[in-house]
Amino acid sequence: MNSDHLSFMLEHSGPQKKALVIGVVCLGVCVIELILHPVQFFRSYLFGEVFWLGIGLSCMGILMLHHLVSGRWGFVIRRPLEAASRTLAWMAIFFIPVVLGMHYLYIWSHPAAVAADPALQQKLFYLNPPFFVARQVIYWVIWIAIAVLLSRLSARQDETADPDLQRRMRNLSAPGIALYGFTVSFAGFDWVMSLEPHFFSTIYGMQFVITEAVGGMAFITIVAYFLARNEPMSEVIKPSQFHDFGNLLLVFTLLWAYLSFVEYLIIWSGNLQNEIPWYATRTAHVWAGVALGLVIFHFAVPFLLLLQRFVTFQKQYLAWVAGLLFVMSIVDLFWLLVPSYSPNGPQFHWSDWLALIGLGGIFIAIFIAQLRKKPLVPLHDPTFAAGVLQHE
Repeated sequence: MNSDHLSFMLEHSGPQKKALVIGVVCLGVCVIELILHPVQFFRSYLFGEVFWLGIGLSCMGILMLHHLVSGRWGFVIRRPLEAASRTLAWMAIFFIPVVLGMHYLYIWSHPAAVAADPALQQKLFYLNPPFFVARQVIYWVIWIAIAVLLSRLSARQDETADPDLQRRMRNLSAPGIALYGFTVSFAGFDWVMSLEPHFFSTIYGMQFVITEAVGGMAFITIVAYFLARNEPMSEVIKPSQFHDFGNLLLVFTLLWAYLSFVEYLIIWSGNLQNEIPWYATRTAHVWAGVALGLVIFHFAVPFLLLLQRFVTFQKQYLAWVAGLLFVMSIVDLFWLLVPSYSPNGPQFHWSDWLALIGLGGIFIAIFIAQLRKKPLVPLHDPTFAAGVLQHE
């Protein structure tokens, strides 16, 4: 371990401990809500868990995208992407309360409600507790397996300098990214869309994937900004690489806007009776203001800023745009999830934000711990040096 990496570890042990303490304390306070109002606790917990789990999942997807295209942008953030993907094994433990609280969250898990609703009876083959649990097990096995295999191949590359390992990571990423898109899409159906089981949209899964991708790319851009302030990353990350991060943020933002608009247009123009109430709820009362805020601050403002080269080439400006997209990703998930049980407008329960902060503290602590396990710069990567030189 070189001295730069050692100094990084020592410098970042403080934030890791603080994040862990904040996370434990906030989740501990949420136990009060579990005792007094279990329904609200599980709703709040689902909100926090889905958001932070989405960060880890999207980072794994971006990592596989990097291995597939060998993009120069990915070399300098490969270690943070790997660290975020390795949080999935830990986040699986924190997903257990969602499974245990299934009956507090999903109306389709109640036999009496299903028996009284013909629409739920038609979906019973898919929306039933045993199959729900089985799907979660399948998702997690696939996600953790991909993350572990990519991490092991990367570690072996550091140790052996075997050039063939780069090809093996690319070969794993090809089917891995297909499995990622498939499983995360269905996870979006299971976790969020099935809160309102009468609503159905085939494009919802892809929209869920891209929503997570915006938040994950924003998170990793912020991480890159802080890493670039200290050695060794200050010697490696160049302004042109931040420009690439900005371009990726722009692409994901455009995809998010396109999929959101297309879904709305299809439902509106087709006058789909089962789907219209979902949008009617989210565009009425106070929720209309939230929807307008998403249009402005999740798309219009970031879109205009990310078109400016002076923004994308200046890491401090790009970090602010990434921070805005990160916050709006939280708002976006809130808008997707909360109207399911609060149709007349957002009711800001303290447990919503404590669960988000608590699980975020746990996630950040695990992320930093994983980031400290390997050198920040990939060793013996055959294309790493060439990628850095071309950015100089």
